[in-house]
Amino acid sequence: QVQLVESGGGLVQAGGSLRLSCAASGLTFSSYALGWFRQTPGKERELVAVISWSGERTYYANSVNGRFTISRDNAKNTVYLQMNSLKPEDTAVYYCAADRVYGSRTYDYWGQGTQVTVSS
Repeated sequence: QVQLVESGGGLVQAGGSLRLSCAASGLTFSSYALGWFRQTPGKERELVAVISWSGERTYYANSVNGRFTISRDNAKNTVYLQMNSLKPEDTAVYYCAADRVYGSRTYDYWGQGTQVTVSS
């Protein structure tokens, strides 16, 4: 059974930092691209960042480029999202997801999400 478990969310002031983690089990982690998404009530889920299975390729949404960094540790089956210079508009539930194809429009597996709240 595949599980993706996010952690590291919380409340932070604008300008602060958080690091999200997503621990995976039940899949060959190093064979999967990993993505971070976010969603706020009433809005569609938004792709934030993606990293290829090797870590050599990454993609960032324009809204977070230069502030967020995605990384992975295949030895620990974990993907990270370092979030710096946080803004109130970054407030959302953040999800990690896994897919065999980098750049896929759909993802095979999803975590349950972790809340990030940025106060002004």
